[in-house]
Amino acid sequence: MYNNLLDTPIEYLKGVGPQRGDLLKKELGIFKYNDLLHLYPNRYIDKTRYYKITELNSTLTEVQIIGKIIHLKTVEQKKGKRLVATFSDGTGQIELIWFQGFKWIQESLKLNTPYVIFGKLNSFNYSYSMPHPDIESLEEHKSNLSVSMQAVYPSTEKLSTKISNKTINKLMRQLLQETHQLLNDSLPEDLRQHLGLIPMKEAMIAIHFPRDTDILNKARFRLKFEELFYIQMQLLIKNIARKGKIKGYPFTEVGEYFHTFYNQHLPFPLTNAQKRVIKEIRNDMGSPAQMNRLLQGDVGSGKTIVAFMSCLLALDNNFQACIVAPTEILASQHFIGITELATPLGISVKLLTGSTKKVERRNIHEELENGSLNILIGTHALFEDKVIFKNLGLAIIDEQHRFGVEQRSKLWKKNTLPPHILVMTATPIPRTLAMSLYGDLDISVIDELPPGRKPIQTMHFFEGKRLGVWHFVRQEITKGRQVYIVYPLIDESETLDYKNLMEGYEGISRDFPLPEYSVSIVHGQMTPAEKDREMERFAKGETNIMVATTVIEVGVNVPNASVMIIESAERFGLSQLHQLRGRVGRGAEQSFCILMTGDKLSNDAKIRMETMCRTNDGFEISEVDLQLRGPGNIMGTQQSGTLPLKIADIVQDQEILHYARHQAIDLLKKDPNLEQTKHLKIKEKLHRLSQNNGIWNYIS
Repeated sequence: MYNNLLDTPIEYLKGVGPQRGDLLKKELGIFKYNDLLHLYPNRYIDKTRYYKITELNSTLTEVQIIGKIIHLKTVEQKKGKRLVATFSDGTGQIELIWFQGFKWIQESLKLNTPYVIFGKLNSFNYSYSMPHPDIESLEEHKSNLSVSMQAVYPSTEKLSTKISNKTINKLMRQLLQETHQLLNDSLPEDLRQHLGLIPMKEAMIAIHFPRDTDILNKARFRLKFEELFYIQMQLLIKNIARKGKIKGYPFTEVGEYFHTFYNQHLPFPLTNAQKRVIKEIRNDMGSPAQMNRLLQGDVGSGKTIVAFMSCLLALDNNFQACIVAPTEILASQHFIGITELATPLGISVKLLTGSTKKVERRNIHEELENGSLNILIGTHALFEDKVIFKNLGLAIIDEQHRFGVEQRSKLWKKNTLPPHILVMTATPIPRTLAMSLYGDLDISVIDELPPGRKPIQTMHFFEGKRLGVWHFVRQEITKGRQVYIVYPLIDESETLDYKNLMEGYEGISRDFPLPEYSVSIVHGQMTPAEKDREMERFAKGETNIMVATTVIEVGVNVPNASVMIIESAERFGLSQLHQLRGRVGRGAEQSFCILMTGDKLSNDAKIRMETMCRTNDGFEISEVDLQLRGPGNIMGTQQSGTLPLKIADIVQDQEILHYARHQAIDLLKKDPNLEQTKHLKIKEKLHRLSQNNGIWNYIS
């Protein structure tokens, strides 16, 4: 016997057996009793409503009818046969059709016996049919009527032909009969009372066999809360454990570098948000635990200066710092910005990327090891084993979701104790998602822009307004401004009828001819040197227009560029549109973002255009993005996965998530080691979850 009945392989459940067991494993990932128990319904059918055949109409999708089979026949068709039954309720007739597995159906059906049928309605020429209906005798139906709402479970095409929804319902009833005694609460009585949660046993029965909507809502709330509560408990405990176990270097000095820069070389006054974030970082790095902090800041919010001042804290304590960026363009941008800030202080800064020449690379390696190089900025090249620091104290990772977990962990091994880690992102992550995916990191947010920045004006135009847009571009160039024009594709695509970059470049070169205008082009198929050369020409003002793909999404800083035109804007996601818009608005002049689209827009595309025109707030935009695309697509499933949720939904259940996190924090404050008797079951469940990997594979 298995230690726990819920761990019993699914084939041993009465009514399953080896064949159905294999199907459930392959199609739905159900291996044990416990997996089936947590297969939650997609929706519910009201089983109290019965239709007369004369009431049927083409607007109805699923119906339930009481009647009798008055005729049964098999009909030859091109491939095999089908079984057709004529079903009558005295007011009219409907055909019931089975295309598969009908041999045993034919043997079990009786003529002129009362049945209840339920299924999808098909209509053709005012006559109706129902393929593969759920069918049970009226007698059997009446005995099951304690449940007025029938659960409909997730299925697949392959599964539904072999195991119907009715069968799953039967298996679930059997499973609950066998296991309901084991459905004990892990949450203590006082917490349940305080939150008004129904007992687990009642919740599990009600979610699968609800008597009414009231008990169903209570069951849903209970199960969603529990799922999110345990995820938050795992994240919070991981964070506490990391702070306790992973020692860091305490940066106790706030010394000469930091004070000299702050008092004499600060290029502009810090915003209150920047001051708050620097204080949070100082507190973290001043403790003997390793810092592991996520810094979120919208485009142009001033993350670079916060990163630099964090590096100064490392330098003041005789440590080195590094900044890692996902692309050479972004690494170069950081290098230029940081060098400008560091030069007056006599701080040594170097850039290391894939294109760094051999001699320069050798010099960097030597200076790193002897400690004369203070700050190293670069790309993936920094992860290489050959890159050895004398004393790395702080690693800053920009746009960390572009790096794999394995790559990031290499930075940890660059010193005896792991360096403090500051992760930066200009992609605003909705609070709900940050709480779930980065719940083990401490989070800092720069939520205000530097003063004097004018909000970017965003407008949406259809292709018919192109001449007006070009007229506006000429006016801006006459004022001495520069313009970005971004395309989604490099080469022609046979399946997508969108303007491509090369065609666009040729057209723009015709519409904006030399010598009055000069056009640069940048795309992913160019070598880094070619890209840099074109970028430099644009940055120096030698060209007025930059035609590009999304390679300029991050890191390009040209304060004189005041217009961003995004071609085929319907092809881009919200977060990408927002990132591209952030390339302008970096100077004191009014900047503009123009979204060009085709005339036919999907509903989602309309919402994206409307959102971009309505707000410049990256966090508001990220919330809309989360609702449109769901959590997996926003984070990129390759990198972070989506949380393995069975019933809760990060988008729909934000309130429950906040509530669950608050309760988890509160409980761990009162009993950090879960030693109180009433919390032992929580501890047991957390232990079980950690053995099953819990959510460790899904978080940063």
